[in-house]
Amino acid sequence: MRAVENALGITIPNNARLIRNLISGIQYIQDHVIHFYHLHALDWVDIVSALKADSGKTSALAQSISDWPMSSAAYFKGVQNKLKTFVESGQLGIFANAYWGHPAYKLPPEANLMAAAHYLEALDWQRDVIRIQALLGAKNPHAQTYLVGGMAIPIDVNSENALNDGSFAFISEASKRAKTFVEQVLIPDILAVASFYKEWAGYGSGIGNYLAYGEFPNDNVSNTENLWLPRGIILNRDLGKVHPVDQTKIEEYVTHSWYVYGEGGSVSKHPWNGVTDYKYTGPQPPYEFLDTDRKYSWLKAPRYENMPMEVGPLARMLVAYASGHKRVKEVVDSVLKKLSVGPDALFSTLGRVAARGIETLVTAEMMSVWLSQLIENVKRGDLKIHEGSMWEPSKWPKEAKGYGLYEAPRGALGHWVKIKDQKIENYQCVVPSTWNGSPRDATGQRGPYEAALIGTPVADQTKPVEILRTIHSFDPCMACAVHVLDANGKKVTRIRVV
Repeated sequence: MRAVENALGITIPNNARLIRNLISGIQYIQDHVIHFYHLHALDWVDIVSALKADSGKTSALAQSISDWPMSSAAYFKGVQNKLKTFVESGQLGIFANAYWGHPAYKLPPEANLMAAAHYLEALDWQRDVIRIQALLGAKNPHAQTYLVGGMAIPIDVNSENALNDGSFAFISEASKRAKTFVEQVLIPDILAVASFYKEWAGYGSGIGNYLAYGEFPNDNVSNTENLWLPRGIILNRDLGKVHPVDQTKIEEYVTHSWYVYGEGGSVSKHPWNGVTDYKYTGPQPPYEFLDTDRKYSWLKAPRYENMPMEVGPLARMLVAYASGHKRVKEVVDSVLKKLSVGPDALFSTLGRVAARGIETLVTAEMMSVWLSQLIENVKRGDLKIHEGSMWEPSKWPKEAKGYGLYEAPRGALGHWVKIKDQKIENYQCVVPSTWNGSPRDATGQRGPYEAALIGTPVADQTKPVEILRTIHSFDPCMACAVHVLDANGKKVTRIRVV
């Protein structure tokens, strides 16, 4: 949307901007909570150890760190019995295929039981709060109501088929429930887990360069710099200076990717001139060993001024912190104080975990702000949701190009489009997992994943939970980074789950 709006010079209405902020905001909150509990927590939490916990001590622990009501000894005993049933049946289900009992696990049984209970609670919680996106976007995660020039969902307080007072009340209540869970469950759990793993503030640092496009616009201009979370770059872990972002300095290499550029492997291309062309006939999967001297990845290697960049919640919070964002600074400093660590601890595996939690909290606080602004617009009689003046293709220039910068939950997401004769001539996107999971470039520079693993201690190479901790801290999504299709619509592959 933003790339085409930029290409065509479209400014969206206030209401469309606020609805987009609400959709993105609840997506951040739900996505980050799911990541912590369901995609990452079990790298730190030993579910089987929870069977040894004293439910009374677990209750005392939970009540010492939070006012969350579901903290009685009887409640935790019930969760423990449920886990025991899984284990004794030999059917661990969602808790199968992990490294239970691994020496790298350090939480006491009571903390493991508390985290396991919250894991299960978060399953129901996330299904509830994401109904905000279902209401505003019609679908999760890929909202269907976005439209070039605004949104396709109408506002009419007198209609049951549009956003009305009932819709606003629902969003308000669901936002409050989301914020309460983040404040009373997520943040206390992150602090509790982190307190047992402080040494992980010294692992997983990686490249030390951070890129954030910024997000949640305060005005309606395409690719505006007026953003609630600021845009910027941090270089070499230096929080004393935030560098500006110039999208023309972004280029991609395919030196070690299973793609080709006609000019050769050492050439980089800006996304506007990008090519995604698979004609490589050399070694490729399946393989016995990765050969990093050759091509070994389906990802390209994005670089900013020929430098690799880490993107994601840590990058956003570092840029906001270094830019003087008042609320982010308050929460970051509070978390660092509670953990008795300095700002350097942010440059780490543990720092990514903490930053994601911090971002979830400050975003949850903003949901009511954006909703209030939307309601005030409606009260003033402003119901405009779409700017259609440039949507007639006959009004478009013969040739146009644009870019759209967005911060997905996982990090910086850029879209570049060229339009010619009212048709898309070229389109390229550079997604967060491409930045973070990129292979080496033409000069041999590693991407963030590779660099972050250097120096990681591994107690058992056959059960590398330590590797998972760092890789999962990025919240990787290869399905976001690589899409396989056949131009003629033929089935590419069929995967059977057994």
